[in-house]
Amino acid sequence: MNPVTPWAWSMISAAMEITGRLPEIVIRPEAETRIFLVAALLAASFFTGCSSSDSGGTTATDPSTPDTTVPAPAPPSPPTAVNVLTYHNDNARTGQNLQETLLTPANVNGTTFGKLFSYPVDGSVYAQPLYATNVRIAGQLHNVVFVATEHNSVYAFDADNKTSVPLWRTSFIDPVNGITTVPSRDTNCDDINPEIGITSTPVIDSVTGILYVVAMTKENGAYAHRLHALDIATGNEKFGTGMKLQASVPGTAAPNDGKGRLVFNSLLENQRAALLLSNNVLYIATGSFCDLGNHHGWVLTYDSKTLNLLGAFSSTPNGNEGGIWQSGGGAAADANGSIYLITGDGSFDAASGGSNYGNTFLKLSGAALTVADYFTPFNQATLAAVNGDLGSGGALLLPDQSAGPAHLLVSAGKQGTIYLLNRDNMGKFQAANDSQIVQSLPRPYPLFGTPAYFKNTVYMAAAGDRLNAYVLSNGQLSLSKQSTSIFGWPGATAVISANGSTDGIVWALETNGSGAPAVLHAYSAADVSIELYNSNQNSGRDYPGPAIKFSVPTVANGKVYVGSQYQVSVFGLLP
Repeated sequence: MNPVTPWAWSMISAAMEITGRLPEIVIRPEAETRIFLVAALLAASFFTGCSSSDSGGTTATDPSTPDTTVPAPAPPSPPTAVNVLTYHNDNARTGQNLQETLLTPANVNGTTFGKLFSYPVDGSVYAQPLYATNVRIAGQLHNVVFVATEHNSVYAFDADNKTSVPLWRTSFIDPVNGITTVPSRDTNCDDINPEIGITSTPVIDSVTGILYVVAMTKENGAYAHRLHALDIATGNEKFGTGMKLQASVPGTAAPNDGKGRLVFNSLLENQRAALLLSNNVLYIATGSFCDLGNHHGWVLTYDSKTLNLLGAFSSTPNGNEGGIWQSGGGAAADANGSIYLITGDGSFDAASGGSNYGNTFLKLSGAALTVADYFTPFNQATLAAVNGDLGSGGALLLPDQSAGPAHLLVSAGKQGTIYLLNRDNMGKFQAANDSQIVQSLPRPYPLFGTPAYFKNTVYMAAAGDRLNAYVLSNGQLSLSKQSTSIFGWPGATAVISANGSTDGIVWALETNGSGAPAVLHAYSAADVSIELYNSNQNSGRDYPGPAIKFSVPTVANGKVYVGSQYQVSVFGLLP
């Protein structure tokens, strides 16, 4: 029998405290020495209902009364609550939370919904806030929202504002010993300013309760990206923490070790794309700072249990650029563990036997990051010449289809054209046109973000465009509904809340560039021409703060969490 770890015993104690009896203990072989606890009422587990290796999933706890026991006699179906443990809710990057029972199109309006409170933080919040239900911290259960800042701090806040101070805060700087954030001027790029620290969205392992985050630091004049592993109950660093990102791959491009290997250089690499955890492997991708210097697209993989480096991939080992940034979106993973991402402007010669994949949809296999398939638009050279990054958008993996190709992927880039691809045969490259793919849908508006999905509908809010709803039918997308409001630059990445297949709401954050007043919008998912709410309806009460470009709101248990400059605002049903 597998041993019961101290963490597991703490969960047993929590279950006994709440239910008054010993919970059933179920050994999960694939979780090795970890156990899953199924309490009598499913009220005391750390993350009830989550998968054993991927982030995301649901819990079975009443969000309105997280510290109480659901009364017997017979075990009823418990109320559901959601965890948001990764960017855009799940590894398919759908953006949907289907366990939202409190927020509905009937009560999300300017009268009954608005800003409840906010959390002050020490820097800009580029990362999407993450959320976990019923985390035991200092002997008390809390719903917790996790916030990462450019000042290299990670905060844990009580998500329901039961306490006005952070439950814990962990910092990765030590100025006394010469360890600071990176001043923007050091990169010659002011896209992220005045400092660079934690830019990408972290990820939480639902089994171990470990939060993985990458922080960029300046260390006595040197630069580093470091991978940290934090216990979500304490904020304490775990095994192998602070691992410096270092890698090289065969290649002739600079920076080079002079022995035929391209070398990862932290000062040139912007770790913008959200982290991915799939099958106990962490995927970390990088792009550039303002396209300056000898930068390249990189993907590094790490064992989530040991933080050992497993693999490294560069999109342009014998060329230049090809950054992987996706406006903050993370690489996506399917049920088979294949990884999907999109590169930006850069060298391309894969069609002639080369190893450069600029402006390309990539399918990578396993921790070793072997290229399994790809699609590159016929006009990739033009895109590269006009700064037309295909990789400004992130990949959305659609649910299995009954008509046409079963496994589809959709996204767009700065050109605006929407690409619908067959993940089992992505189409590679042909010089004349893109007729080999499932569908290309020309649009004149650039996408900076990741599409969202709900009930056979794909939602996108490109820069200068309206929020568009595209119906997916018989393997093809067609424009169905549009919002009346227009999103300026850079558009928005929408998320969905719904109670199963009902009460769907599309949430989108209007930013109009960093520093402008942010505006939270809510639309009916059934008809996005119906705007339910926006925070400008009562700006004195509901102002979310100065905007951060590419920000994504998080919806969980009746509340909406919005990151901005030096604060996170929390919206919900008004008292």
